[in-house]
Parts: sequence; structure tokens; C-alpha cells
Amino acid sequence: MTLASLDWGMILGGFGLFMFGIKFMGDGLKAAAGDRLKDLINKYTSNRISALLIGIVLTIIMQSSSATSAISIGLVRASLMTLEQAAGIILGATIGTTVTSFLISISIEKYAMFIIFAGCALICFAKKVKLQQSGSVILGFGLIFFGMAAMGDALAALKELPQFESIALKMSEQPVLALLAGILLTAAVQSSAATIGVIQKLYMAGAVTFSASLPFMFGANIGTTMTGILASIGGSTEGKRTAALHTTLNVISTIFGMLLLKPYASFIQAAFGGLNPMMQIAMANIVFKTVTTLLFVPFLNQLVAFVKKIIPGEEKESYDYGFDQLETDLGAILPSAAVDVAKQAILKMVDIVRYNTSEALVYMKNKGDETLKEKIAEREGVINQFDLKITEYLIQLSKKPNLTINDTDNIRSYLDALKNFERVGDLTQNLIEFFDMAYEKKEEFTPKATAEMEAMFEQLLKMFDVAAEVFVTGDEEQYEKLRSLEHDLDKMELDARRHHFRRMRDGECTTQVASSVYCDIIGTLERMGDHCCNVGKSTVTGLTSDLSDDEMIPA
Repeated sequence: MTLASLDWGMILGGFGLFMFGIKFMGDGLKAAAGDRLKDLINKYTSNRISALLIGIVLTIIMQSSSATSAISIGLVRASLMTLEQAAGIILGATIGTTVTSFLISISIEKYAMFIIFAGCALICFAKKVKLQQSGSVILGFGLIFFGMAAMGDALAALKELPQFESIALKMSEQPVLALLAGILLTAAVQSSAATIGVIQKLYMAGAVTFSASLPFMFGANIGTTMTGILASIGGSTEGKRTAALHTTLNVISTIFGMLLLKPYASFIQAAFGGLNPMMQIAMANIVFKTVTTLLFVPFLNQLVAFVKKIIPGEEKESYDYGFDQLETDLGAILPSAAVDVAKQAILKMVDIVRYNTSEALVYMKNKGDETLKEKIAEREGVINQFDLKITEYLIQLSKKPNLTINDTDNIRSYLDALKNFERVGDLTQNLIEFFDMAYEKKEEFTPKATAEMEAMFEQLLKMFDVAAEVFVTGDEEQYEKLRSLEHDLDKMELDARRHHFRRMRDGECTTQVASSVYCDIIGTLERMGDHCCNVGKSTVTGLTSDLSDDEMIPA
């Protein structure tokens, strides 16, 4: 028998169906879980044990510890999670990934086609979205076993090959070779479950010994960290530390397993030798990962400190902090979390817009300040960068196929809120230009006019704060408060115009430029209030705001 005589179509096709089944089942579970996954991450990662449990649940749903690691890195980069919280989730992922190998070992291949039929029937004929998503889970589940059955029958022939017999013998005599094979295969296919599934089939077919299977399984631990490493490249320091922590944990556990290889192999065969060969590998995987994970839990703080020494440095405290969170492909893994990342990025931009608006008031009171003017202009540039990056991110995210209806609605309202907040920033820059027109002519506003502008500024800042709160909470009572504040601001602008015309008529206001731009200034403040109210409208009612053409012209 030669390599050419092997049924490579069945081997590769079966492996492809197996991997597709894992992904398809994971996608279906993610779609069905939707926002609940995001809530799990946000609410229940406050301590080590809860974070560990979340890691287990996430990985069972994702069917991939690599995906869970990538999510953790993305959330740390987005400042939605600390490194310590991510450590617990990554440990949980190590245990969660053993479920796939256990499912494979159940050997229900003879029912695979019936399972596939049930899944397809739900996808094709069910009208409810949740049932269709359940169909995806069932179809993926069936494909896992069908692919393994097809691949397993072809792999069984490997033991007849003299070349493979020689390789298997070397791996048994030199466990490091089996370890390297496990690392390389897992790094290539980005799935430790797939690698362990292959070794389960090879061991069941008698193509490899149990002593060679375990190092192969240990190698999958290290190979699976490649996804996290790739996700952290070019990211923040905390993101790189998260990837390093994942790698460190898996390398240490693998070294531990290799040092105790012979006694551990003897223990597993003594305890589970009566089970079928694939179940023996599954139990070896479960026991090894559970024990090593639990051993790590008390030492998480020390491991985090160790990683911080390996990757030193502090996070940059600058206005572009948080941009790199938008470079991750989190949307392909967990859209609900990706939508949350966009919201957090918008809130960072909101802080800058609010600060710039308050600084415009200071600029008015100081009657011009070149240093302050430069800083306001610099921040406006950062606001525009946020707008461009977040807009691009949300548009790309909106194209993802596995978005929930809630995710789609949030993307739409976030885009609308983003544009309104950004427009407040543009109009702030316009205010500076209006002030400069008067100050360059050495003209001043009357004390009454100055008081009216200050009062409108204060009212606007109140509105801005309430608009930001509505954006975060969606509170309808706060939205009604926002509308009341807008009504008051409109009245203040109308009163200010009447007072201004009276002052001009009575000769109290004699300046040319300041008199002219005063109406532009109070009109701009009123428009900024409108944009704040638009944020609340799109958040609470789901209706996008209607901006006039002149309002959409960049400042």
C-alpha cells in the first residue's frame, strides 16, 4: 500500500466537513445566544470563578477556545475588560474546549445523516428565526460526526503504510516529535478540537500508540494560541499581554504534561482503559485540562504580574486611545460584543466633544487665546478621526450575516448618534471662528449679550450631558427631560435675538462685526442643542434625525 492509494478525497473532505460542522454549529449557537453572550461577558466576569465559568460557557458555544481567546483580546483592547478578567475567561476556555472531543468519542456517526436532515429541515422550512438558528446548530452537530466518520474510515488505512508506521514509532519513542506535530497541525487549522479529533481517529484505528497520542494532544494546546497571537498584533499593550497570558498558561501546562507523560498515560489507561479508544483520549484531554486549569487559578495574580514583566510599558493616554479596538475582527466572532465596542468608542469621542464645547465657552470668556484655539482645533481633528473610523467599523459590521435584529437596530441608532455628536464638534469649531471675527477687529460683546451667550452655553452643556445619558441608558424619562431642555434653549435663543435687536435700536450695541456674528453664535448654539436632542430621538424612538443640507456641510 502506498500514499497514493489512500482515499485522500475522503480524508480531506471528511476533515473539511468536520471543521465546517464545528464552525457552523458555533455560528448557530452564537446567533441563538445573541445578546445573552454579551451580557454574560459584561456582568459576570467580576471574579476568577465566575470569569472561569464564562470562559467554559463561551467556548462550548463557540466550539473554539481560539475564538474565546480572540474575543477576550478584543474586549481588553477595547477597555471593556481587564487583563485579570480575561485571565479567568482564558482558563475557562481550556476546559470548555474538551467538550468537542467528548462529543466525538460518543460515536453516534450512524445517526449523523438523520441529524443533518433534521437541521436542514428546520433551516429550509421553519419560519421563526430562532428555529432556523436551532437548525444551524443541529446541522453543524450532524456534520461533525459525518465528517469524522468519513475521515476515520480513510485514516484507518494509514496503519498499513510502512512510512506512517515508521513515523508513528518515532513519535512513540520521541514524544517531542508528536508534540511538534500537534503544535503545527493546530496552528495550521486554528482548531485544537480538530487536531484532537484526528488523533482520536488515528488511535482508534490503531495507527498510533496511546503514548504518542498524548504529546500530540498536548501540542494542540500550544498551537491553539496562534489565533490569539495574531489577534493581538498591532494592538494595545493590554491586548498583547492577554495573548501572552494565554500562550504562557498553555506552554506551562504542556511542559507539566510532558514531564509527567508516562505516569499520566498509565493513570488514564488504568482508570479509563475499559472505554473505547476515542473516549480514552477524550477523558485524558478532560482530566488534563481541568486539573491544570484548577491548579492555575490560585496563581492568576502572579501569572498576570509575570506577563506584565515580559511585556512592559503603560497604555498610551492620548485621544486616539481605543482606535485599535476597531481593527479587530470581533464582529465575525461575536457581533453583539462588537456592537458594544463601537458604543464604547463613541462614548470616548463624546467625552472629547463635550470637553471641546466647554473649552469654547472658556475661549469666549478669555476673549481669544491662541494656545487654547490650537488645542480645540487639534481635538476637532481627533473627533473627525473617531467619526471616520467608527463609521467605517459600523458599516462593515452591518454586513455581517449573523447579526440579531437588536444588533442591526443598535448599529443604525449608533450611526445616527455618532453623526449628531460629531456635528456638535463641527459647530463648536464654527463658534471659535465667529468669536475670532469679532476679536480680530478688537470688538467686544456687550455685558448683556455675553451673559446671554454664557447662559445658552450652560444650557447646551446640560443638554449634552442628558443626551449622553440617554445614549447610554435609553431612558425615556431622560429623553423627555432632554426635550424640555431643548424647548427652553429655543426660547432662550428667541429672547436673545429680541433683546439684541432692542439693544441695537437703543444704541447700546454699536459694534459692526460683533453685532453681526452675535446672531450667528446664538443660532449655532441652538442648532447644537437640536443635535443633542436628535441623539435622544434616535436612541429612544429608533427614528433617525432629519438634518438639513446646510447642517451636513463640514465646518
